Amino acid sequence: MDLVNGYRLLGITANAPLSEIKAAYRRLARRYHPDVNPHNREQAQAQFVRITQAYQLVWQTALQAQEIANYSVNLTQTVKATALQRQAQPIPVSQSLSPQDQQLKTRSYQSLQQLLQTQRLARAIALIEGLAQRLPQDPEVRQWQAITYQQQGRQLLRDREYAKASLYLKKALRTDPHNRSLWTEIQRDLQAIQQLRHG
Repeated sequence: MDLVNGYRLLGITANAPLSEIKAAYRRLARRYHPDVNPHNREQAQAQFVRITQAYQLVWQTALQAQEIANYSVNLTQTVKATALQRQAQPIPVSQSLSPQDQQLKTRSYQSLQQLLQTQRLARAIALIEGLAQRLPQDPEVRQWQAITYQQQGRQLLRDREYAKASLYLKKALRTDPHNRSLWTEIQRDLQAIQQLRHG
C-alpha cells in the first residue's frame, strides 16, 4: 500500500495532524472490527487489516515529518542565537596581518554575518573560501569557514538531503578540528541524521 492510498483509506488529508490520524483510525477500526460485524466477518477482517496497514504507514510518515519539523525549529533558533552572539563580539586586531588584510578580514566578517543571517549560504561559502585562500594561517578565518560549512550542513539537513548534509558537517570538522564546541554540535547533528535516515 502506498501513502496516497493510506490517506484515502483513512479519509484524511496529507497534512493531517497526529491527533486526526489517530481519531480516523479508531473510528474506522470500531466500524470494521470483525467482532462488530459477525454477519460479514471475513470482509470486515480484510478491511480491518487494510485500515491498520494504512494507519501504520501514515502514522510513521507523519511522526517522522513532525520530528524533522521540530528539529528544524530548534536548529533555526540555535542558529539565530549563535549568529547574534557572534555579531556582538568585536573582531580582535591581529598583529601579524597587514592593515589591508586586517581591513579585508573585518569587511568580510561583516558581510559573512549578513549572509549567514539571511541564509544565503552559497555566497557565504564563496566569500569565506576566498578569504581562507588569502589568509590561510588565520585561525579565526578557519573557524568562520567551519561555521559556514556547519550552517550549510544544517540547511541541507532541514531540506532532508542527508548525504550532502553529512559531507558539509564533516568538512566543518576537518576545517576546524580543535574546536570542541563545534565538534559537540556537529556530532549531535550527525546523530540526528542517522536517526532520521533509519527512523
